[in-house]
Amino acid sequence: MPEQILINFTPQETRVAIMYQGVTQELHIERTSSRGLVGNVYMGKVVRILPGMQSAFIEVGLERTAFLHVADILEARPGGHNGEPPRPIERMLSEGQSVLVQVIKDPIGTKGARLSTQISIAGRMLVYLPQEKHIGVSQRIEAEAERESLREKLNRLVPEDETGGFIVRTMAEGASEEDLANDVAYLRKSWTELRAKAKTASAPSLIYQELNLGQRVLRDFVNSETVRIAIDSRENFQKLQAFAEVFTPAVCSLLEHYTGERPLFDLFGVEDEIEKALARRVDLKSGGYLIIDQTEAMTTIDVNTGGFVGVRNFDDTIFKTNLEATQTIARQLRLRNLGGIIIIDFIDMDSSEHREAVLAEFNKALARDHTRLTVNGFTALGLVEMTRKRTRESLAHVLCEPCPTCAARGEVKTARTVCYEILRELLREARQFNAREYRVIGAPNVIDLFLDEESQGLAMLSDFIEKPVSLQAEPSYSQEQYDIVLM
Repeated sequence: MPEQILINFTPQETRVAIMYQGVTQELHIERTSSRGLVGNVYMGKVVRILPGMQSAFIEVGLERTAFLHVADILEARPGGHNGEPPRPIERMLSEGQSVLVQVIKDPIGTKGARLSTQISIAGRMLVYLPQEKHIGVSQRIEAEAERESLREKLNRLVPEDETGGFIVRTMAEGASEEDLANDVAYLRKSWTELRAKAKTASAPSLIYQELNLGQRVLRDFVNSETVRIAIDSRENFQKLQAFAEVFTPAVCSLLEHYTGERPLFDLFGVEDEIEKALARRVDLKSGGYLIIDQTEAMTTIDVNTGGFVGVRNFDDTIFKTNLEATQTIARQLRLRNLGGIIIIDFIDMDSSEHREAVLAEFNKALARDHTRLTVNGFTALGLVEMTRKRTRESLAHVLCEPCPTCAARGEVKTARTVCYEILRELLREARQFNAREYRVIGAPNVIDLFLDEESQGLAMLSDFIEKPVSLQAEPSYSQEQYDIVLM
């Protein structure tokens, strides 16, 4: 089916929507003030080594120090440069040492960026590994004949006496030897420039910056199904056109400058999809729905039949709802960029055939995902466990922040609960301070409750502490917010 890519540019951010069958399948957002760091190469300085964790903190000039684990140090691996067994991190690094590192995972939450000393530079068809000497082929290229053909073409382009290895990307499927040669030349030139800059750089400093989102779209996202790349900015259309002519000539014919009066994302309903992707509940066409809860450690997805009653029997209703949910869940994972551990609670199915069919459909729906993932079968409790690699913040973490009213609980205390809290606080204040009067300032609905149903409780407390209590409604206060003023 044809695939379209929509790119919305503003001075503050770049947004990309990948459309398939007229429906938004993926969203990518990059803000000018906080560009992604994955792929960036830095000259870093070791600021702290933790032998117990076999890790080191590296200063690379970011807000938080970055994190380097011994497993991500090329020289530490068995069969590394000298074929030696792995060595402890404290014998390879020392505090104050300068080290060339690359970001492999963006800072997420309170965690700093994750680093590696194995540098890789991505081109359109190849990934260059200047410190290694082997040729690999993406597992997504399944035809063995095609894999061998690509490997042979690359072997002819890479002399045995030259250092550096390559990984053939999925985009290289069907590529000519000339296409691969162009990519090899570009990657080697980039590495030469990077290495020259690294020799004179002082730590911490940025040595090489990954392409921006618009350029990465042309390099990484376009495939044989892509029929159109619509760009709503003339200036950026011209920039991407110039970039494509040099690095991705096959993409030039797909580029289109969108000049319509209606905003590009409004025309294709992408703005609505962004709003839906931030909601906790996702409705299914059948009447069922999903509840998606994202925590710091994992994401849980609950499938419910909702208003769907089916046409035959209850088992068929459950089976149909679960089948529909597999497609929606796979799409929501991509839209929201959910990563880490994901637990899916499908509606319980008695039939093992139904469970196998749902799992097969789910794996099929996940096949479009470019992110590495693993899916386990149903557990004894009927849950499906899966993992999805997390390399950047989820959509909700990019666009939203914790609610100041509920402190990210997703709920607020009832007005009655707040009333009782105020009564207890008044009693504490009265025991500590000998005020002439106590004034309660709170949200209007809390004050209204004190004036109506809880008026007797307030009067009893006032008699007990033998001091008057006055009330003042403050419309700007949230329901849980209140102050007690000593008069």
